[in-house]
Amino acid sequence: MIKVGFIGAGNMGYAIMKGIAGSSLSESISLYAYDSYEPALQRTAEIGVSALENEADVVEVCKYVFLAVKPQQLDVVLDAVKPAVSPETVIVSICAGITDEYIASKTISDAKVILVMPNTPLLLGEGATALSRGDKVSDEEFKLVCSIFGSCGIYSVIPKNKMKEIIAVNGSSPAFIYLYAKSFIDYAESVGISTEAATKLFAKSLIGSAKMITDSGKTIDELITMVSSKGGTTIAGLEKLREGNLDKAVKECCKACTKRAYELSK
Repeated sequence: MIKVGFIGAGNMGYAIMKGIAGSSLSESISLYAYDSYEPALQRTAEIGVSALENEADVVEVCKYVFLAVKPQQLDVVLDAVKPAVSPETVIVSICAGITDEYIASKTISDAKVILVMPNTPLLLGEGATALSRGDKVSDEEFKLVCSIFGSCGIYSVIPKNKMKEIIAVNGSSPAFIYLYAKSFIDYAESVGISTEAATKLFAKSLIGSAKMITDSGKTIDELITMVSSKGGTTIAGLEKLREGNLDKAVKECCKACTKRAYELSK
């Protein structure tokens, strides 16, 4: 059995473990985890994850080690695991902004590191994960980690020098989409439409629109045109979004997100 361990069993770590446990990968992978918060370990035990006593135990027991902690917690974790890290350990980091070079500098110089930016829809098996591969990682090792994220959504491989820029696109974007959705639902409430009806209709519109982007074979500009009858309601709404510089606001949002990723970078 391939031993895969998690340092951190919060929502993101739990979502990845749940994806593995619920897929065919569970036949070849045994799962381990450590978290200082006992209820988090109790939740993972329910899906067959074995609890370990500390961070170093995870590295000693497992070949694949997921760092599922906040960037601000990483230094403490790396200090704790450094004595146990070997050239065979594959470190998978989901810490925003942290580079593979930094992880190697805090552990061993030839550390095998895979950088990952997942998102919270992993909890429903609908995640969108970006991955980049460190130079020391073998094809077989990288393939396994990719398959893990494929078990709870889809993934794309990107250059490691773009892992900070991608955060706005898939890692943080669910929050931005939720804020956008809230504005529509709030509008519906203001004109006497129930929250339940508005939420159901708008959420399904988001799902359907996403499927049109991925499956229709049309560009986004073509899809906008499909909905926009000349002189109609959609055109009137689009004009107001353009007047409000929606495009500029989104770009500024993404730039701010990326800037913060660089600030967190080591």
